[in-house]
Amino acid sequence: MLLIYTHKITPRFSYTMKQLFTRILGIEVAFTTKVENFIKHSGAKITYTKQPLQNEFFIRSNDLLFEQGINDLHINIGNWEGVPCFFSTGERSAVPFDVFSASFYLLSRYEEYLPHVKDEHGRFSPKDSIGYQNGFLHRPVVDLWALKLLNKLEERFPDIIRKKKKYAYTSLIDVTTSHCFAYRGLVRGVAGFFLDLGSLKLKRVVNRIQVWFDPKRDPYDNFSYLVELHKKYKIDSMFFFQFADYSTYDKNVSPNNNKFKHLIKSIADYSVVALTASYSSFGDVELLKIEQKKLSAVVNRPINHSRMRYNRVDVPNTYRNLVEAEFTDDYTMGYTHEIGFRASTCTPFYLYDINLEVQQPIRVHPFAVHDYAITRLTSTNEIVDKIGSLYQEVKNVEGDFVTVFSNELLGSSHRVDWKNLYETIIKNYHV
Repeated sequence: MLLIYTHKITPRFSYTMKQLFTRILGIEVAFTTKVENFIKHSGAKITYTKQPLQNEFFIRSNDLLFEQGINDLHINIGNWEGVPCFFSTGERSAVPFDVFSASFYLLSRYEEYLPHVKDEHGRFSPKDSIGYQNGFLHRPVVDLWALKLLNKLEERFPDIIRKKKKYAYTSLIDVTTSHCFAYRGLVRGVAGFFLDLGSLKLKRVVNRIQVWFDPKRDPYDNFSYLVELHKKYKIDSMFFFQFADYSTYDKNVSPNNNKFKHLIKSIADYSVVALTASYSSFGDVELLKIEQKKLSAVVNRPINHSRMRYNRVDVPNTYRNLVEAEFTDDYTMGYTHEIGFRASTCTPFYLYDINLEVQQPIRVHPFAVHDYAITRLTSTNEIVDKIGSLYQEVKNVEGDFVTVFSNELLGSSHRVDWKNLYETIIKNYHV
């Protein structure tokens, strides 16, 4: 067991230590504020305060884990053996920066509490993030820091015991538009037909008519293909269905459509079915609960996993709403238009609510790739190379590699053969 001495045990301190040592490194950890307990401990131990007690393993603390609320922090980016870092420490510290405060800053999404301009959908822009601005958005630096810290500890304490993590890959399929033409109702179908005809989108007109006679020819209906592909490579997958009424930004098939319900039931036999919360339910807990309850009734099991439409996250309010609706896991932590690690980690973590100074009981699963982000790349080779570099970063730290693709994009052939590309990705990066 690793023992950490500090002058004050705060919720921020406990949260950060458990994430780094227990969840990332697999090391049992305990804390003490009593010097005599620390001195008596014969195993691995760290002093985390302003001054070392003797000649022990010492990391000089920043004030961040002992403060409350949000403060204007001055951040200078340094370098720790090739890895960006900040909150530098003095020469007596075993590492050149406060790895714990820096990790908390990134995991808590501290910067998203600070004043910033949101986009049209109320989202935090990746360009405002410290990771983007300093060139490390594509690196899970929290995990990298943890493993480098482990190396230092093992030099000092060769007998330290840990339970190693294993690399894992999970494919998320976002189903916000299950069908392009089929099952969308008479009024919407006829209106779409005349809109396509008036816009001279003759290929869509032909496809629409074909699907009216044979719904299985719908370009977005690639669910059987995906299930078989996931079986072939034995990968973990999750299908996130939007199950909401029609609105400006929510245009899926009606949740009352029996064919749509049958589709969801059939997917639930082979994969985890979860909820993509509608655009309309953002900030509306009661509507969120209704969508969750309706989807749960279709698959006859609890719906505990969520994603937010358009990756809309308002920290911490979005997660408070999810907790109130009794979701246990969320998969929205990432950027729609930038690949990389929004919270600078590829390990699931619990949301720390800075306003309340508590850890919320919802586990956040960060994703590294959203398909919208790669549609802007110029070639299949460039896409594979970019995703491959992210995969290697995650593999190196024994993390979780999570990608988000939509059945809608996989049903498209614009510029890229998306189905072939998707198979290449899961074939190369699932192990």
